[in-house]
Amino acid sequence: MADEHRVRLAELAGILAGATGSRRLIALAGPPGSGKSHSADALCERLTRLGRSAAVLPMDGFHYDDAVLDQRSLLPRKGAPETFDTAGLRHMLGRLRRNDEPEVAVPVFDRALEISRAGARVIAAEIDLLIVEGNYLLMDRAPWSSLHEFFDVTIRLDVPEAVLRERLTKRWIKAGLAQDEIRRKVEENDLPNCRIVIEASVAADYLIEN
Repeated sequence: MADEHRVRLAELAGILAGATGSRRLIALAGPPGSGKSHSADALCERLTRLGRSAAVLPMDGFHYDDAVLDQRSLLPRKGAPETFDTAGLRHMLGRLRRNDEPEVAVPVFDRALEISRAGARVIAAEIDLLIVEGNYLLMDRAPWSSLHEFFDVTIRLDVPEAVLRERLTKRWIKAGLAQDEIRRKVEENDLPNCRIVIEASVAADYLIEN
């Protein structure tokens, strides 16, 4: 990934704020535990302070429901590439890119309830910088690779695996899981998903070391 330009978040906000023209979709990708949500929100806040209209669309809103995952024997792999409605996300990105509606309601994943809530966030037509954040947005495998055409700018978060393991373990401890269940989730699901993101993603325009 030698073509990626290493930047700090504040520097990147300044670059993006200088963009002109119609709505731009910005992909912010990284493995589980890399800080995507925090980075996307921080970038959105900086862009707003710089006078731009910005919003965030989390990919997690397109999780299949647990009932669907259970029917497909995928519940233990929740969060893996095949546990998302990629086609639904593609259609949503198309609507948001065309920007020919007064507003678009998008789903948001509720971590407390472990479900996606439909229409939980509204993105108005006035938003001209839309940050789409998620694990697999830069994945170079179908059907995820079909999303690349929608992104004007791509960003990747780079975090060492040891740091990811520590963060993911703390996430499940905070959720109140038993030690054996934490080990299973981290070692058998979370970290394999991290490696997929790291090994199977295309180079981004910008790289942020987090």
